[in-house]
Amino acid sequence: MRHLLILLILVLLGCNRAPSTNPAATEQLTENPQDDHSYANLKQINTTHLHLDLEVDFAAQTIYGTARHRMRNNGADTAIFDIKGLLIQKVTLGPKNKERETDFTIGPMDKDSIFGQALLVNVDSTTQYVNIYYQTTEASAALDWLDTTLTSSKTKPFLYTQGQAILTRTWIPIQDSPSNRLTYSADVKVPSDLLALMSAKNPTQLQKNGLYHFEMPRAIPSYLIALAVGDIAFKDLGHNCGVYAEKELVDNCANEFEDLPEMMRVAEALYGPYKWGRYDVLVLPYSFPFGGMENPMLTFANPTLLTGDKSLVSVLAHELAHSWSGNLVTNHSWSDLWLNEGTTVYFEERIMEALKGKEVADILAQVEFRELEQTIAEMRQDSSYEDSKLHLNLVNRDPDIAMSDVAYVKGAFFFRTLEQMVGRKKLDAFLKQYFSHFAFQTISADEFIDYLESELLAKSGKDFNYRDWIFQPGLPSNCVRIAAPRIEKIESQAQLFNQGKNPFKAKVSYKWVRKNGKRKRIKTLVQTKYQDLLIQEWQLFIGALSNPPAYRLQELDKQFAFSESGNSEILCNWFVLAAKSDYAFQIEPKITAFLGKVGRRKYVLPIYEALASSPKGLQLAKRIFHQSKSNYHSVTRRSVWKMLQKQG
Repeated sequence: MRHLLILLILVLLGCNRAPSTNPAATEQLTENPQDDHSYANLKQINTTHLHLDLEVDFAAQTIYGTARHRMRNNGADTAIFDIKGLLIQKVTLGPKNKERETDFTIGPMDKDSIFGQALLVNVDSTTQYVNIYYQTTEASAALDWLDTTLTSSKTKPFLYTQGQAILTRTWIPIQDSPSNRLTYSADVKVPSDLLALMSAKNPTQLQKNGLYHFEMPRAIPSYLIALAVGDIAFKDLGHNCGVYAEKELVDNCANEFEDLPEMMRVAEALYGPYKWGRYDVLVLPYSFPFGGMENPMLTFANPTLLTGDKSLVSVLAHELAHSWSGNLVTNHSWSDLWLNEGTTVYFEERIMEALKGKEVADILAQVEFRELEQTIAEMRQDSSYEDSKLHLNLVNRDPDIAMSDVAYVKGAFFFRTLEQMVGRKKLDAFLKQYFSHFAFQTISADEFIDYLESELLAKSGKDFNYRDWIFQPGLPSNCVRIAAPRIEKIESQAQLFNQGKNPFKAKVSYKWVRKNGKRKRIKTLVQTKYQDLLIQEWQLFIGALSNPPAYRLQELDKQFAFSESGNSEILCNWFVLAAKSDYAFQIEPKITAFLGKVGRRKYVLPIYEALASSPKGLQLAKRIFHQSKSNYHSVTRRSVWKMLQKQG
């Protein structure tokens, strides 16, 4: 891979100038980079501010752009950027309208086509401005161009970007490392009947000329630069919070997310003032590959959160918490994603506890913990157990490997266990101080450890086995366990079902009533209903079932209509269970419809994996994927395709 490159094959794309053969530039690609997933020579020269001039062409499904980098230059003669799937037209030096063209070279694609290519630009020691003229292509994986059939209106197209982890380089030529924070601005031209939004200060009204200007004055990592364009409306929720969505969905979104201002008040009370001005949410079409993405000032959210009963609003609590953990204090590299995600899940759980009570918050956490235990068990089986560490070795590996339950849930239980040891009051004070001390900076595991030791453990007189948590696989023996009566009850009901019994069989109840002056005993049947349990309780129940035969699943489905649920968490868990038996073929139309509509990887991938566990199911999975793959973002499409290829 790129660390072992000895010779660069220099390719000039769309430029009339002669290709550079700068040997110093070539040598820089053989040195150990600052970031395992970026070619950028950040120590020599780095972007401090980026201005984008963009034109969004839906007919050509292309963004035509100029990326104007203002750079801190420590005497470099080459500036190295990351690109993938971009056509570079020319590169100039100097401020706008005072530019001179310069030579550039493009390195080869890495062996596994994960990192893309290095764009090496000839500069001198005084260069402060580098301007890259480019256009996106079909290989720009961050972009999801949706035709009208995939939007709510069915008459207007939609575009959104997804940059995490290293996809921003597929729509902007940039030094694509989380370690380099930069401010940015943008001038964007879109069709006059569509609204443009970015992870910045946003408009709420359509501009008739289709021209929009954006400013992000706070330094952010490149993966948080985001753009969306569509037939979008806005609803204000108060307390500097609001929701954007396609016009057909915006009222439902506003109702579902009406507690967002209260979430903000809880978050600020816990860990200090919100530093980003407004906090708005954009609900995207169903192809969006994640539940949410914490783009600053404009969280992207999946419409699967719209359940009508607010049962999945914890995802919004998670994305809001990222405004502190991740956006304010960012992991220095993807090897320490847990510093973003583990802290955020713990923060999310604290918000939900304040809003819904401790028992409900504990049930939410227990669902995630069971998923973590399953993930670690699977890692043991497929020889990836080393990836159950918090700090990962990702050299020459796809950073998406880090986006597992380990970073999120093991990371959260690191803080839960720490809380049990030092006490909630001290941990809260530490985290509040941590967010303030490292605000708008990046941090590594080693830096976090130093700060933890000096500012919490030493002052508390406590000894915590943080190295076992961070650098060893699996779960340490002192991992805190959650106990709650409702959790114990639902788990015992699952055990009864596994033993062949029906724990939800109607029970006879008697009550005395007075009628015509006489007391009479009336017999009634008490029947458990779907709505009697929390969604997360049903998740625990379904997850604890030991692959019952199809006829028993059919009985459960008849009683509780899991296949008809309006909650995607339930549908995913139920379809996974059904896919492990022949029951999947009895409800094949429902599974096919779900996979054809929803593009969220968390739901889609497990269902395909469960189907692929049998020869007959694998054929069904391939057939559905062939029909549905164009409805998925590249993140989901690639994950499913790789899994199906592995299965044969």
